[in-house]
Amino acid sequence: MRFPAERRQTMGENRETEKKAEALETKVYNDYADFGVEEIRELLRKGQYTSLRKIIEELNDADIADYMEEMEEEEVVKIFRILPKDTAADVFSYLEIDRQQSIITSLSDKDAARIIDNMMSDDAKELMEEMPANVVKRLIANTSADTRKAINHLMRYPEDSAGSIMTVEYVDLKEHYTVAQAIERIRKVGLDSETINICYVLDYKRTLVGTVALRYLLLSDPDAVIGDMMHRNVVSLHTLMDQEEVARQFRKYEFTAMPVVDNEDRLVGIITMDDVVDILEEETTEDIEKMAALMPSDKPYLKMTVFDAFKKRIPWLLLLMISATFTGSIITSFENELSRYVVLTAFIPMLMDTGGNAGGQASAIIIRGISLDEIAFSDWTKVIWKEIRTAVLCGLTLSVCNFVRLLLFDQVGVQVALVVCITLLMAVIVAKMVGSTLPMLAKKIGLDPAVMASPFITTIVDAISLLIYFRVAEIVLGI
Repeated sequence: MRFPAERRQTMGENRETEKKAEALETKVYNDYADFGVEEIRELLRKGQYTSLRKIIEELNDADIADYMEEMEEEEVVKIFRILPKDTAADVFSYLEIDRQQSIITSLSDKDAARIIDNMMSDDAKELMEEMPANVVKRLIANTSADTRKAINHLMRYPEDSAGSIMTVEYVDLKEHYTVAQAIERIRKVGLDSETINICYVLDYKRTLVGTVALRYLLLSDPDAVIGDMMHRNVVSLHTLMDQEEVARQFRKYEFTAMPVVDNEDRLVGIITMDDVVDILEEETTEDIEKMAALMPSDKPYLKMTVFDAFKKRIPWLLLLMISATFTGSIITSFENELSRYVVLTAFIPMLMDTGGNAGGQASAIIIRGISLDEIAFSDWTKVIWKEIRTAVLCGLTLSVCNFVRLLLFDQVGVQVALVVCITLLMAVIVAKMVGSTLPMLAKKIGLDPAVMASPFITTIVDAISLLIYFRVAEIVLGI
């Protein structure tokens, strides 16, 4: 069909206009392909929201969140309003919790509900736990019924349990499904699921009876039945399982996702590897803080106030200060002996420090072994025997080196050198035994082994080392 000349000319002009528009968009994208916070601000200032939206959609969600952490709250709110709802929810989940709170409270009820409705249920639940009660009430009232149900479901479980960190977005299949029906089910719910790599097969009671990997579905005959090809030996987690044990199970089986079941073996959610990474970070941070005699806190250092830092540190400092008074009492009770051999006073710091260091080494290794599930209380005889032999070797080496140093450089008498070196050997042995035993005892009675770490053990070993020191001095020197 041929068009009149005027019509052909108009169509040509329209195509030329479209080409120019595409070229302009490409230029904008190329100009900002490697851009940062300042470039985003420039696009916001110029009102080029369409171009900004297209560019941001091409970026990784975590990178967008990093940019937003450096921007003002007003700028971040503008970006969230122009982003597609799915992208906005994904980016939002990467932000720090305090930034999430400020954004949610700055958005309208409708915009806030739009983000929460598109977040994974575990992320939404975590946000709700940190928000003030009045804000939570307003947000919950504006979210969808499914979102409210999922959040309320997760909030029923104890903190730090598998149920509290799982997500309820997963792909479930029936045994009688064919492969074709299963793939159609995945197409229907897959976009809203945490993962589609593993699908979970349920019976009519929603009991977990098997799993099937997506790759097998793609490679199998469309008429094959799921019940005939699924994997029936399913490893699952219980809703009340502690999150540390959850991390151990992931480490043991090397899965990327694991199902969570209730007391009746009904599937209630799944936990994925990104949740486990968060668990490991949280638990490791908590252990490090306890081992350094700090009260655990979930706030980053730079976002803590001075009073927050004070509250984290003062309880243990007070406890250790009080316990250290026993050391002073021991020294006071042996004032007469020290007055006769004043030279003994010079070696007290060295003996106490060496004993504390030896105990700290042992406790660190044992605590780490317990956290990795490599050491149990039933292994205490093996642990003690190994630590005694290690302590004898370490103590003898330190004592011999110290004996030579005392005679050649400090020029003290042989008897004084013997007192110091015998004490050093015995202090190291005692320190290793205390450092290895206390964490296992703590675990046995239900305490965190990290509590029995270097500062606490050092205080105990200091007192024991002094008692040994003065007792050896009485025997060798006759004082």
